[in-house]
Amino acid sequence: MVQSPIHFDRASGSLEGANLWERTAALALATGSKISSHFSHRGYIGCANLLRKTLPERNIAIKLNADAIFEFPYGDGYWSKLLDRSYSYEDELELLFRHSADIDYTLLDCGANYGYWSVLVTSRPFGSHRAIAIEPSSQNFPKLANNARVNGNRFELMKCAIGAARGTARLSGTKHEAFSIAGNAGGGSEEVPVIALDNLIDDGKVSADGKYLIKLDVEGVEIEAIKGGTRLLQADSVIMCEEHGNDPDHTVSRYILDQTPLNLIVYDPRSNRLETVTELSILDRIKVSSHVGYNVFGTASAFWQNRINALNANAARRMQ
Repeated sequence: MVQSPIHFDRASGSLEGANLWERTAALALATGSKISSHFSHRGYIGCANLLRKTLPERNIAIKLNADAIFEFPYGDGYWSKLLDRSYSYEDELELLFRHSADIDYTLLDCGANYGYWSVLVTSRPFGSHRAIAIEPSSQNFPKLANNARVNGNRFELMKCAIGAARGTARLSGTKHEAFSIAGNAGGGSEEVPVIALDNLIDDGKVSADGKYLIKLDVEGVEIEAIKGGTRLLQADSVIMCEEHGNDPDHTVSRYILDQTPLNLIVYDPRSNRLETVTELSILDRIKVSSHVGYNVFGTASAFWQNRINALNANAARRMQ
């Protein structure tokens, strides 16, 4: 019999449905996140996953806001940082999503994992936007579908990978947050369908004249994904993709800057602004941890560039 999930409210800190050991584990997971945040959470995932082995197999349902529930297996090393109420997940993305609540856009959540951003962006505090959550992994997809279900099936699901063109690929990896169609597929890999971003237009999923925020969490195939989205990226779109901290060449940003018509935009924590950059030395300063990813943005849209400028103006006023 599947146990009902534990419930945790990030706003109030209340934890319901947990036994004594599960409560103790929650405290350990939250405390570990707080302590390890001082060194970019290095080692946290491994320690949390060890603790998870001592816990019953059940989900925890995190109340992210009054209209957003995010479920994952209790003790999961990647997502348990959410038990630390001071922890902010990818705050540079949240900055743009929150500022865009009043815009009629669609989120394309590519590499959705368990659907964190699809859950949030479709919630009322974020503007109740349309979202398409795209995830290729047979291991992750049921958890993504569960998060769609517990939030009223308010976002769409597609089980495929994103690449340069339609086809198939081998998906492999040992961590649910890092499955990839890049590199050599070893044992345990699975064949998955691949589509290009522009195929979403071809297949009638989106229109070429809409507004889009496109999260490309595609683990090493960001450049291929950008190549497959030429038409979509000519629309009112922003791509948000990961620059890994262990890449001193800033490969993804360099490609956006040198090989596409997109403006490259980088979140600078020093100024709390989304800075449009024309050379990459700023990333040498921002990418301080080799084991984490940093999101960068690309857009050719005057509409989105103006919105980002307005966001920065608001940030400047708050700092005065």
